Amino acid sequence: MEGYITIDGVQTPINGCKNLLEVIRASGIELPTFCYHSELSVYGACRMCIVDIDGRGIQASCSTPPEDGMVVRTHTEQVMRIRRMALELLLANHHGNCQTCGKNTRCKLQDLAQKLGVKNVRFDELNDVLPIDDTNQSLMRDPNKCILCGDCVRMCKEVQGIGVLDFVGRGSDVRVSPAFGKNLKDVECVYCGQCASVCPTGALTIKSQTDQVWKAINDPTKTVIVQVAPAVRAAIAQAYGITGGEHAMGKTVTALRRIGFEKVYDTSFTADLTTVEEATEFLGRVAKGEKLPQFTSCCPAWVKFVEQFYPGYLSNLSSCKSPQQMFGSLAKQYFADNESVERESLYVVSVMPCTAKKFEADRPEFAVEGDPDVNAVISTQELISMIDEAGIRVADLPPESMDLPFGFKTGAGIIFGTSGGVAEAVLRLAAAAEKPTSKTAPIEFREVRGLEGLKEASVTLGDKTIRLAVLSGLANAREVLERIQSGEAEYDIVEVMACRGGCIGGGGQPLPNDMQAREERKRTLYDCDAILPLHNAADNPYIKECYEKLLQKPNSAIAHKLLHTGYRSRRRIQGEDLELTEEQTGPKTPVSVCIGTNCYLRGSYDTLRRLIDKARESGLAGKIDFRATFCFEKCKASPNVQVGETIYGGITPDKIDEFFENTIKPAAQGAVKAETLEV
Repeated sequence: MEGYITIDGVQTPINGCKNLLEVIRASGIELPTFCYHSELSVYGACRMCIVDIDGRGIQASCSTPPEDGMVVRTHTEQVMRIRRMALELLLANHHGNCQTCGKNTRCKLQDLAQKLGVKNVRFDELNDVLPIDDTNQSLMRDPNKCILCGDCVRMCKEVQGIGVLDFVGRGSDVRVSPAFGKNLKDVECVYCGQCASVCPTGALTIKSQTDQVWKAINDPTKTVIVQVAPAVRAAIAQAYGITGGEHAMGKTVTALRRIGFEKVYDTSFTADLTTVEEATEFLGRVAKGEKLPQFTSCCPAWVKFVEQFYPGYLSNLSSCKSPQQMFGSLAKQYFADNESVERESLYVVSVMPCTAKKFEADRPEFAVEGDPDVNAVISTQELISMIDEAGIRVADLPPESMDLPFGFKTGAGIIFGTSGGVAEAVLRLAAAAEKPTSKTAPIEFREVRGLEGLKEASVTLGDKTIRLAVLSGLANAREVLERIQSGEAEYDIVEVMACRGGCIGGGGQPLPNDMQAREERKRTLYDCDAILPLHNAADNPYIKECYEKLLQKPNSAIAHKLLHTGYRSRRRIQGEDLELTEEQTGPKTPVSVCIGTNCYLRGSYDTLRRLIDKARESGLAGKIDFRATFCFEKCKASPNVQVGETIYGGITPDKIDEFFENTIKPAAQGAVKAETLEV
């Protein structure tokens, strides 16, 4: 779009801007908004960006296309009065405990109230207080602070392709909520935290673990160590105005030691280790010609996404633990063997750009006899709050080096923090292995770099051509998975990060967390890579030492024990993760339970759960194929259960014992007998 618009008497070129708001901002006027994000669809609900257009009157600038010759006024008396009133209404509908709010001083509502000069609210505040959702490990949701801007709804739906949040109710009862008023842990939330990144108030915030970290630091029976993820250095440099990511990391190391951590390590070390293990696993799959493409498994939100929506691809996930979990497992083994620190006495803290890492650390797969490999995860935001609480001026500190051996890294480990970094690290290792004596072996693969949501590349190494896809944003992942399923696309390696741009844009990163901030953080990580002497993970001398002294070789038995894992299908009903079937060969009796509305309201979920428990108690779980289904169209007889080809009605939870003994058990035992006869 070409042409000019007159804004407050000044002629301004349109310059291809997609809406009037962008033209106005380009002219040097920062119109207030709550619901507008350039990366999301236009919603136009908050009415803060209204302007007066000659011949049209008051209009929302975000949803108005620019036209040549428009005459616009941004701060007439009427416009300012409407904006203030809209803000007052939002404040009246918002429970304000600003001093203790997680978004205090970073709240848009607070900021605009000051900028627009709103001193008093003429409307009565709501007395109703809705329950706060703090039931999961990663996020807090306080509906009392929600201003209905819809940013979280559109982020979850449009960018992540999940849609666990939406508007429910009508009129004054409307609110943003998961389905049926459930908590986030009871729906398909992957805890990426992108909703909290765009929330302008304290309605969605990171669930803090700083109190338990301080408690551990002050516990004389604990040895408290910390690992810092690659993307954190870029965000710290940005937050404190420090030039250079490694320089910022050096100052952060000093701050962490002053806070009280006994050892400070770099997750980039185990990123290097992940590269070696993952590349070895990939070459093994290629040799066998099976389970391709290989998907990366560094991102816990992506892993949970696959478990919930595409469990058929679980075997395609790399069995490598994420660098965070590799570090926890390795550190607890190392300190027990070399530092005489018992596993239970070692307290491992992670500083991560990601809120899903909190969920990951709490997974039962990553614990030994109840003791987690990683004890606590704090986000970059939480680290900044701990530094501020301790009164430390990071920018004024001298830089210090990380502790060895887990503080040494190559550039390949650093770039794990940005989209394309994992793929490039693996390609660097493969290229060096192809020409081990060549000084001209490529150390950069720029075709996989960038913040685009989908990047595709074919890289030739020797006589092999490797087809790659690099994805960020789970909506892009869903699209590519569908293309792979339909046969439209074929890849050998697929790197997936849940957050746009990768970990640099994680839900735990400081605000603003927009694409401009991510672009700067990306450049910082590649600058860090450029100044380091080593760029290939296999060249890390402490990785080599780790294999010599403990792991023996990549993908060895001990490496699999400490560094690899497996995942399972998650099927959510009500909120529990139910394993509906257990692996066992031979015929199975199909048992389907309807969880449609009528059956659900009459207890069909409890029916299903108790049937599964009965099957396990009787040793027949592996012979029954349990399924949750919609709908048998026999709602009057709900809850309905189908065994084989027969549908039984009225199977309420109190009738389970009798129904299982008289109907399901004989059917399952019949399958057992049939299998025995067949053998």
